[in-house]
Amino acid sequence: MAEENQWHIVRLAIQPDHVHLFIQTNPYTTPTDVARLIKGRSSNHLRKQFEHLRRMPSLWTRSTFYSTAGHVSQEIIDAYIARQSRS
Repeated sequence: MAEENQWHIVRLAIQPDHVHLFIQTNPYTTPTDVARLIKGRSSNHLRKQFEHLRRMPSLWTRSTFYSTAGHVSQEIIDAYIARQSRS
C-alpha cells in the first residue's frame, strides 16, 4: 500500500497484539484512509495465505491511534518505536 500510494514508511514495529507504523504521506491522504487501506489489504493477503483466518469475522479491530510529528522530532518517534520493538 505504501509503494502504491507513494507513502514512505519511516519505521515499523510489529507487536503480538498491535502494530506501530511511522509513515510519511502526502497532504491529500487522511490518516483514516491510511489505516483503512493498510488493514484491508493486509487482511485480504493474510486470509489468502492462512485458511484458518477466513473463518474469523475480522482480523483487525476498528481501534486506531493517529498523531502528527509536528511537535516532536522524527528521531524521538523513531526511538520510541524502536523501544516498543524490544519490549
